[in-house]
Amino acid sequence: MEGPGKFIPTNPRLQPPKKQPDSSPESNYWRSFKTRQLTLPRLSSSAVSFVHFSPAPPHDFVLTSSASLTLFSSSTLRPISSITDFPDVAFSGAFRFDGKLVAAGCQSGVVQVFDATSRLALRRLEGHARPVRFVRYPLPSSGDKLHLLSAGDDALVKWWDVSTGTEVLTFTGHRDYVRSGSPSPTSAHLWATGSYDHTVRVWDIRRPESSVLSVNHGAPVEAVLFLPSGGWMATAGANSVKIWDVISGGKMIHSMENHNKTVTALSLGKFSGQDGVESTRIFSVSLDGYLKVFDYSNFKVTHTSRFPFPLLSVDSSPSSLVRAIGTANGVAFVSKRKNMTEADGDSAPSGAEGLLEEKKRTSKARGFRYFERGQNEKPSGGDFMVQRPEKVKLAEHDRLLKKFRHKEALVSVLRTNDPMMVVAVMEELVARNKLIKCLTNLNSEEELGLLLGFLHRFTTMPRYARFLMAVARKILTQRANDIGSSPALRKHLAGLKATVAEEIKIQNSLMEIQGMISPLLSIAGR
Repeated sequence: MEGPGKFIPTNPRLQPPKKQPDSSPESNYWRSFKTRQLTLPRLSSSAVSFVHFSPAPPHDFVLTSSASLTLFSSSTLRPISSITDFPDVAFSGAFRFDGKLVAAGCQSGVVQVFDATSRLALRRLEGHARPVRFVRYPLPSSGDKLHLLSAGDDALVKWWDVSTGTEVLTFTGHRDYVRSGSPSPTSAHLWATGSYDHTVRVWDIRRPESSVLSVNHGAPVEAVLFLPSGGWMATAGANSVKIWDVISGGKMIHSMENHNKTVTALSLGKFSGQDGVESTRIFSVSLDGYLKVFDYSNFKVTHTSRFPFPLLSVDSSPSSLVRAIGTANGVAFVSKRKNMTEADGDSAPSGAEGLLEEKKRTSKARGFRYFERGQNEKPSGGDFMVQRPEKVKLAEHDRLLKKFRHKEALVSVLRTNDPMMVVAVMEELVARNKLIKCLTNLNSEEELGLLLGFLHRFTTMPRYARFLMAVARKILTQRANDIGSSPALRKHLAGLKATVAEEIKIQNSLMEIQGMISPLLSIAGR
């Protein structure tokens, strides 16, 4: 602990190295998003069941919660307006690709269409017998402003003509609730829907008689998503996300099971690498509170974010610079990409300021500016720096050890109730051959109570058990009379005995279990 002329502070034993956060370029990219919590103006305690960004600039987004749709600005992240003309719970509020209309289903089985600016109800599409959980307009690439697709708990999928308010097609084939869907990015005629009957079906609106493809996810399907190529499709159900090859007839390519609970929603996002090349990623959210970023080209998770509530919905703006997440606790989180100058440090100087900085950097030792530098001036490559030795701030027990006040150091560290540091100080006292003397000199009920209370709490911790059991035996041997004469100390002793007895009972149970399992393992290994 001590060397010639200096004192080294007490250090606990080396701990297992903590897992360092991923420092890959992609992980750094996703960490550069700044997350904030949104405040819903109405019924904020209800689950945010759906999030959708407008495909048209400025890419505002709508949150579906309880009996209302709340529109937010993607630039200011503040609410723009709320649509509350629902008789009951609303579901799946989604923009038309030009951002002028918003459609949503509701508990009563009606699909309603609203003007996004005036919030006026324009159409009521009645045809479902049970709640409508999924509503979506065609993608911008289709150019179709007149139709939308809906699906509900009546296991039906319907294709509507919004201009006339009439039902054009009804797709039958699912046998349970239909809760999700996705349009194909390469064909305006293909749609995929996911159902609680464990299947995902691909429909062609030119052939409404039956689905053109069906795959079995193996669990109730919560989300389905066509990938940008149109040839692959992602499905989510239970704790897995699966990738399917649509072109080859529905062959499963990969299954990702990185979530611990049900995956509730999928969305696409873009990652822009250092070379400026954009790659598409899958966002998956789950009831376990995690957001996973999945690189489906390499079949690996590239980033994970933890949120304090179960997650129900996720969507990203077309540029992927803004991402919104809805939770089961009525809270929404929005993440916005920081400005590159904020993410990477101070912005570079420009104009007259840049010239002044350049002049400062190139100032010579013979110049007046060089000798008038302030204390905040950064040294240049040729400067000789005189560094003062850093002053080490010692903890109280280290200051006492430095003065050889061993018993006071032990009492001081016991008051911290930090087992790692207490054991480190005790081991230092053992190295100095002073621990036994310190235990003998604990001359007050308070000091002995501190030690016995510490032993009561931490003696059975596996990391310190061997050392602290030896200390406990020594103190009970040396101070038996003092402990027996004090009711408070006897109470600590009773607690210590109960803790040790409980630990022995647990160890005996584990030995019995090991005895039962060992023959089975030996048989299995033959």
